[in-house]
Parts: sequence; C-alpha cells; structure tokens
Amino acid sequence: MVGLGHHGSRYAKHLLHDLPEARLVAVCRRRTEKGNGLADAPTVPCYSDYLELIADSRVEAVVVVTPPVLNRDICLSVALAKKALLVEKPLATTAEDARAIAQAAQASGQVMMTAQTLRFDAAVTALRARQAEAGALQYLSLASRMEPHAETEDWGFGGRGCVLEIGIHLLDLVRVLTQDEVHTVCCEMDRVAPAGGERRMLGRLTTRSGLVCLLDVSRVTSGRIGRVELIGSEGQLSADWCGQRVTRVSARHGAGEWPTAAEPTVLSTLRAFVRSVRENLPPAITIEDGKRAVEIAEACYASARQGGQVVTVEYR
Repeated sequence: MVGLGHHGSRYAKHLLHDLPEARLVAVCRRRTEKGNGLADAPTVPCYSDYLELIADSRVEAVVVVTPPVLNRDICLSVALAKKALLVEKPLATTAEDARAIAQAAQASGQVMMTAQTLRFDAAVTALRARQAEAGALQYLSLASRMEPHAETEDWGFGGRGCVLEIGIHLLDLVRVLTQDEVHTVCCEMDRVAPAGGERRMLGRLTTRSGLVCLLDVSRVTSGRIGRVELIGSEGQLSADWCGQRVTRVSARHGAGEWPTAAEPTVLSTLRAFVRSVRENLPPAITIEDGKRAVEIAEACYASARQGGQVVTVEYR
C-alpha cells in the first residue's frame, strides 16, 4: 500500500483483517519515524520512498491511496515494474495525467483497476437490479452534497475541488446507468481554479444518444445526501446511498421502497481487485473507466471557465 492517511487506513484495515486471500507485505508513508502506523500489524515493513516499495520482490500488487496529485508518477512506476495496480479515485486531477496513466496501464499488460467505490454501494446495486422497471430512460438526476472543508487545508486535488473529490462518483455513475458516453457538458461553479477549488457545481450532461443528466455537487451545507433518480417512461426509481434505500414511483408497477444493508464499499472494491489479480480476470472497473470520468470532469471545468458554455468532452 502507498498512502496511509485517513482513507488509506481503511484499505489497510480490510487487507489485514477481511481478506484472507491477500496479504499486506509492505506499506509506504511520508512519516516513517513513527513506524508504519498499523497498530494491528507493527512488523509490516514501512518505506518512505514508494519506488523502494514497488521494487520489493514480495510485492505483487500495489494499492495507491494518496492525494491524487501524486497518482501519475506512482502509477507510471507501478506500470513500468509490471505489477498489478488498484488506485483510489479520482484517477488523476487532469485529463492529461489520466491519459498518461491509462496508456502506461495498457502497455503493462497487468490487472489495473480504478477504485470507483460507489459502484459497489448496496443501494446503487439494488437500483441497477430494478432499472428496467423505469422503462425507457427520459433523463437522470444525481446529487451529492457534503459539509464544507476547512478553507485553509490543501486536499491534494491540484487546486480543484468537489467535482474531482466527490462528483467524480456521479460522473462515473452516469456512464454505468446509461451505458453510454457523455458527449457534451454545460456547468457552472462558484469558482474555478486557480481562483480556488470549487465548492458547488450544477451541471447538465448530455450523452451521445441525447439523454440529459442533471448533476448537483456541493460542499456548502451541514449534513450529507447522495442520490440518483432515474426518470423513465414507466416510472421513477431513486437510490439513496446515505439513507440506504431504493424507492419507486410508478402508476404501472405501484409505489415501493426497499431498504438496503450497508456494506463497506472499500472492502467490496478490494475483493473484486484481488479476485482479478488471483484469477487473471479483467477488472470490474478499468483504468479506462477512471480516465473517462476525469475527461468528463475536465470538460466541466472548461465549461465553467467559459461561463457555462456547452463543451464537448474530449476522449483520447
């Protein structure tokens, strides 16, 4: 593992206790004077240089949970060493860096996966299982709102904000639920880098087939919501991953509500990755998937800089 901050520690805990089919053999963190930081496994070797960790002959796969501005160099080094890779979202902070990682991943021939963990959420999974009940999709509405960060903190997103941090989940989910690519975006933000990381984004995404997806992403309020609504010809389905429930409104199928059992999405992500590595299977979420989400985000920033003009997403 490279990165043992708050989020990285969750990955390490699951690797130590919940995945008997995998073994944590080394970690890398910036401050090694206090040891590896793993109270349950103090003897796991700890590196201060990720290149030394990657070169360790015991390391077969690398899990990267670092500030995303660091992802490019680390991921390229893993690919060059031809070792498997799982990298926490967003894949990168710019489309240019995401493309460089994707190119290296393809050349490596190894199992490489982006940790878009929301795909494994129980409410999202239940929604996908019932998606046909909505009929032909008319449009989508997605929202993710969280409390604000302290203004003085640097969160490692290269001067960018909530779109890359939490909105990237929604950009990925649009592709999953529509089974289509986003063609154009039209977005407004409260501010755009280098003026500062955005705290609010309202966007309209249009897929290649013409389906409209409305996005609401922010870090300006107290409390959290996370939901996606599918508006279809035969009804409406909603998944609430903060409240863990799926609801349906439909004259044809009737109303319905189904609670879901919350499960750790990081653990589900790790299980999928380990299975792919052990059985040499295609990953559940590819590096290409991660790249495309960042390319959509790049178009959102371009649109906001242009006062909300329609911008075509560039995929390379």
